[in-house]
This record gives sequence, structure tokens and C-alpha cells, in this order.
Amino acid sequence: MQEALGLAREAAARGEVPVGAVALFEGRVVGRGANAREAARDPTAHAELLAIQEAARTLGRWRLTGVTVVVTLEPCAMCAGAMVLARIDRLVYGASDPKAGCTGSLQDLSADPRLNHRFPVERGVLAEESGELLRAFFRARRGAGNGNGNGGEG
Repeated sequence: MQEALGLAREAAARGEVPVGAVALFEGRVVGRGANAREAARDPTAHAELLAIQEAARTLGRWRLTGVTVVVTLEPCAMCAGAMVLARIDRLVYGASDPKAGCTGSLQDLSADPRLNHRFPVERGVLAEESGELLRAFFRARRGAGNGNGNGGEG
């Protein structure tokens, strides 16, 4: 989670919503991601998706069995859905996202029996530190008068 927090800080320094993610396989990092929606001008450039994509390239396969994704913010529907499709083994996240979180807050795609894959979720790891990065980022944006009024991935 410390590495994911470092990636989130890097995202914030670039003006991106501060979310960072790493993908782990057999104890080593095989994918990293930090939000890049603004720089990439891509609504799908979320930290989790970038980490999953890099993990797939690193491992040379799209089925990411054996992979744990660690992310600073609870994944949205898109990212949680990608984790289902990638068949990850486990998710660990920091701060919950009551406005967009789809691994426990609004719904739980990680445990939906209608889907073809389910995975365990460990919630709240370094949640306060993860949440404070987000709160500070949005406070600064509101203070600069350019906040969009949205929470979460904003």
C-alpha cells in the first residue's frame, strides 16, 4: 500500500485525482498505475486499469490469476468490472468511496454471484492516509475555484 500511496502522491502532483495502484504476483510488483485521466484525456485511465494492463503485459496473459491489486481508493464499477474480467485473486484498498465504490459501498461486484468470477476484498488498509490525500486534493481544488463538485474519482 505504501507504493500505491506514493503513486497517488505523484498523480496529485500532476493535477490528477490522487489514486495509485499496484498489482502483485508472487510477492513482486508486476503492474503500477496512477490516475492519468487528465494527461491522457482518457476517462478510462484510472490507476487500477493501468496497473492491471501493465500486469497483463508483464505476465504475458490476460487472466491475472494469482494477482492481488492494491489501490488507495475503493474501485468504481469500471475498475471492479475489469478485476472480475481479469480474474484477479484479491483486492486490497484504502479509503472507501461512498459515491462511486463498487466493491462494497454502492454495490459489490467482487462478490456478485451472477458474475463468472468473485474475489476477496480487504478494506481499509491505510484508509486514513489514503482518504486524507483525496480530501487535501479536493480542498485545494475548491480553494482554487476549479473544483467540479464531484467526490471520488471526480
